[in-house]
Amino acid sequence: MNKRFAVLLALLVALAAVPAPVAADETRSGGTVVVEEGETVSDDLNAFGGTVIIRGTVEGDVTAFAGNVFVNGEVTGDLEAFAGNVRVNGTVTGDASVAGGNVALEEGGRIGGELEAAGGNVAVDGEIGRSARVGAGSITLGPTAVVGGDFLYDGDVDRAEGARIDGAVREEPDLGLDVGVTGPLVPNWVGAVYGFLVNFALGAVALLVFPRFSAGVTDRAVSDPFRSAGVGLLLFVEGPILIALLFVSLVGIPLGLLGILLYGIVLWVGYVYGAFALGSWLAGLADDASKWVALVVGLVVVSLVGFVPILGGLAQFVVLLLGLGALAFGGRKRYGGRGETESTM
Repeated sequence: MNKRFAVLLALLVALAAVPAPVAADETRSGGTVVVEEGETVSDDLNAFGGTVIIRGTVEGDVTAFAGNVFVNGEVTGDLEAFAGNVRVNGTVTGDASVAGGNVALEEGGRIGGELEAAGGNVAVDGEIGRSARVGAGSITLGPTAVVGGDFLYDGDVDRAEGARIDGAVREEPDLGLDVGVTGPLVPNWVGAVYGFLVNFALGAVALLVFPRFSAGVTDRAVSDPFRSAGVGLLLFVEGPILIALLFVSLVGIPLGLLGILLYGIVLWVGYVYGAFALGSWLAGLADDASKWVALVVGLVVVSLVGFVPILGGLAQFVVLLLGLGALAFGGRKRYGGRGETESTM
């Protein structure tokens, strides 16, 4: 087990160290990346950091990955940003594709092309030259908001008096956003089937390669679901915070990128284990002890529940927390217990 984990970790580190091809001619990284007022970047800019601030001018596209992305100056090309918070109160001449916990186009800010935004909260108080496609839990159109084309949305919208939309306003529950957060625009059942197959493949690998560990994780989730979910919630919240701290220093950025990859893998594994635990409980009610039946039943039920508006997503989130917490307990028991045993020898 230790050798397999070491090999996997070495592969992940090697992959993270290989630079991905980017179109930007200039790359900046660090705790805080700033294009100062009066400064002009005469090409595309690729920025990684705890905070990315554009106060000056970028004569090209900006691609930013950071804890915070603030555009106070001018971007003459397109903006692509993935961050905890994205705020635009300057000018983006081209299109903007942004994703974050909070996304804001402030009063006085302008996006000349189209806006695609996904986030927990999206607020528009500035001007969008063309259409907007927004998916978020909370969407706010302020009194100074201007949308020059259609406004397509998925989420709860609060539109203030005075907000102007020149095109159609339409809710699209299957809104597809190409911002690295949601998938392409396809029917829900296609995504559900694909998700089931991928999750089943991961679950099958876990059951075949780590049968005893998987059984232990499932037993923990079924026997103590509330404690497992509580620990899962703690890990779910703390993970992004710890990763964000790595981006504060230049040295920590590679570790931060690796942390994002590992965090995503852990969430995925935790989700599959949570579904497996649910399936084991349901199969137990029918006196069926087959682990394969449990895996299939759990994944099918979780996939079907996902079609229920609001409650479906909440149920799937609970399944994730359940599996994540049980996974943490299983890892602690396996490796922590081994360490304690070795220390007493």
